[in-house]
Amino acid sequence: MRTHMHETLRVMREAIAAGLSDKDARSHSGMSGGNACRMKSFIDSGSIEDNVYNRATVYALATSETNANMGKIVAAPTAGASGILPAVLIAFSELNRVDDERVVDALYLTGDIGMKIAKTASLSGAECGCQAECGSAAAMAAAGLAFLMGGTYEQSENAAALALKSLLGLVCDPVAGLVEVPCIKRNATGTSVAITSANMSMAGIESVIPFDEVLVAMKQVGRTMPEQLRETAQGGCAVTATGMRIARSLGLKQRRGDESGTFVRE
Repeated sequence: MRTHMHETLRVMREAIAAGLSDKDARSHSGMSGGNACRMKSFIDSGSIEDNVYNRATVYALATSETNANMGKIVAAPTAGASGILPAVLIAFSELNRVDDERVVDALYLTGDIGMKIAKTASLSGAECGCQAECGSAAAMAAAGLAFLMGGTYEQSENAAALALKSLLGLVCDPVAGLVEVPCIKRNATGTSVAITSANMSMAGIESVIPFDEVLVAMKQVGRTMPEQLRETAQGGCAVTATGMRIARSLGLKQRRGDESGTFVRE
């Protein structure tokens, strides 16, 4: 089992490396690519500090861009949210020289958090919006980071609650139905939520609402969320003027008489 988890960690690192290997790489749609390299260059220039927050941003962008380019990633817990967990754990472990055995232990813990979310609520954007994807990933990452910082399981679970509450109600509105815009940049900002939540938990700041109850709330929010905001590309950023123009440029057209933003292939 640990051999498999070490392999998972290796794939996560390779996905980051792939996303940073070519600054000119673009996805098939043309909507994404190169931003991980831009962020890394900004750090390398000395304009901002190379700390866990900023390095995790780079790694989340890199992994998500690898996914958009059809590269190999680890769905953690989904492809659309694959950047947050590896970015946070790997950035922290690199800057603090944490050995791989400890990181693997953290991955097992994050898997437990993910299973709890899946059992009580959902990991599906189509079912509960992006709170179930980037929200779940941020919760898992926060828990794993708290563990790497020396926290107890209770502190890790508390960090997960703090993170998930911060992203409760996040909609899933992929432009043209592709997991690129706004998904990739949500992965990057999701790392900040995860890191801040872990820091708060380790400082002794507790979530008033327990993790298990946050999951119940997440499920309830998902049930009441309109279908247009659950991965259908019929609401949010997907139906802005720019979002609809991009969809049309990719060979999609709006259904006759449909003002919701639903597109079909021409």
